[in-house]
Amino acid sequence: MRNLKVFIAYNGAAYHGFQRQDNAITVQEVVEKAIGKLLKTAPPTIYGCSRTDTGVHARRFCFNVHIDGKIPCEGFIKGMNTLLPDDIAVISCEDVSDDFHARYDTKAKEYVYLINNKPSRDVFLQNLAYHYPYKLDIEKMNEAAKLFIGEHDFAGFCRAEGKARVKSTVRTIYNLGATLKDGVCEIRIRGNGFLYNMVRIVAGTLIYVSEDKRTLEDVRNAIETGARDFAGVTLPPDGLYLNEVFYDEILGT
Repeated sequence: MRNLKVFIAYNGAAYHGFQRQDNAITVQEVVEKAIGKLLKTAPPTIYGCSRTDTGVHARRFCFNVHIDGKIPCEGFIKGMNTLLPDDIAVISCEDVSDDFHARYDTKAKEYVYLINNKPSRDVFLQNLAYHYPYKLDIEKMNEAAKLFIGEHDFAGFCRAEGKARVKSTVRTIYNLGATLKDGVCEIRIRGNGFLYNMVRIVAGTLIYVSEDKRTLEDVRNAIETGARDFAGVTLPPDGLYLNEVFYDEILGT
């Protein structure tokens, strides 16, 4: 039995997230069926590095899968990309030790939130970026971003039902910053883990700071007290990307 470590990219617009569901189409279901077809077996279970919500995208999403077969990794990549729909692609594949687990061995993750900051809708960014047509104060957003860096209790930046899923709401953020180029704002955040809707709430909070709907003191209070009211709005899922998954210790540079 082999254990494959596989990286994929996907446009999540047509899917109800990554994780398999009984009543909706998901990335996991589609990929598992493709592997079963490729190997001429029952669809195996794949173990993803993370859950992603409905409409969320991934540039480098990792999963591992145990297979019984001699297909080379190059053949696995080519075969899967023939069988998968156009909005999912296999990027890489390698044999790893039997005890590797895509989720439990993760050391850090990086997300990107894209904002179309042009006055008009960009038809080429539909379902791929959040459209915000008003002026963004990037300097203010980055001042607020500094407050998130480090180890904090992020209970105030989590959807209520998500708190029941985890033992602790303490996470460490290594980097967080916003840039604006050619009318597209990119908010990039890297940490050792993230809570349910955390990145979308952090991004919404930075926009509220730009709009003067929240102050730096509000952000501090949200972090220190865990009160959701001090944070900003939860932005839509279509601008969110799982950008990278790290399996080696990093310093967040």
